[in-house]
Amino acid sequence: DKTPELAAYYPTSCMVTGIDILFFWVARMMMTGLHFMGDVPFREVYIHALVRDAQGQKMSKSKGNVIDPLTVIDSYGTDAFRFTLAAFAAQGRDIKLAEERIAGYRNFANKIWNAARFALMNLEGFDPDPVKYEDLRLSEGEKWILHRLNETIRETGRALDDYRYNEAAMGLYQFTWSEFCDWYLELSKKELYGDDQERKRAARYVLWYVLEQLLRLLHPFMPFITEEIWQTLPGKKPAPSIMLAPYPTPREDHNFPEAATNMEKVMAVISAIRNIRGEMEVPPSKEIAVILSCASSESLSLMKHGEG
Repeated sequence: DKTPELAAYYPTSCMVTGIDILFFWVARMMMTGLHFMGDVPFREVYIHALVRDAQGQKMSKSKGNVIDPLTVIDSYGTDAFRFTLAAFAAQGRDIKLAEERIAGYRNFANKIWNAARFALMNLEGFDPDPVKYEDLRLSEGEKWILHRLNETIRETGRALDDYRYNEAAMGLYQFTWSEFCDWYLELSKKELYGDDQERKRAARYVLWYVLEQLLRLLHPFMPFITEEIWQTLPGKKPAPSIMLAPYPTPREDHNFPEAATNMEKVMAVISAIRNIRGEMEVPPSKEIAVILSCASSESLSLMKHGEG
């Protein structure tokens, strides 16, 4: 029957399936749709991975190697479990699921939670709505994190469009843990705890903005923790739920390639010093004098500028 529902939902866009029913189900849907409707039911087929045990064997009740998802969720949380499956869902490969891997992504969820607690503590009483971005005096570190957020939005969007869910998940993991948490939050403390109110205002705005956008990026992978944190952020919400908020898009005024390059050079020097400290077993609490040999006056100026 030619119903409004049929007109609205046929054809659909994508069929998600396992390879084991490609002929038994998917091919027959194609043939039936062409026969009765004169059009294919979908244009794209995403063949997802099969979840196997840690040794790569297909799960079977007779073998006793079945991992009950409800038990995993009780132990590690839904978001950690979802992110694990996405991170290992490489095209053309099955997923070897081990509980140690899920535990690792539970640590990732804890990292997000702790980063949000730090941000909310420093955003108490802050209202981002009246802030005009173009009036802010941004530091090199703030330009760097905004530039990297822009790049992460682009890379995540491309990966999702191409059904490369593992690349999208790992790109967000890298940005969240290594760049936002390990670097930017540390860089922001100087401004957040300082007395310069203009710089403090800029730091608080960038902290709020990057976290808010990051939660939207992570939401399809980790819906529960992102919703919980998003609801507590200051500022007027674009929707009652993060599920209804627009997915992030890059902003031209957040492109700072030169600042990003400069910051990466400074970060490389800091990382090298940390490595030397570790190799020489120098305690983190002990201050040390560092001598830098710069090959050019530009490098010298950059290191002096970035030493704060």
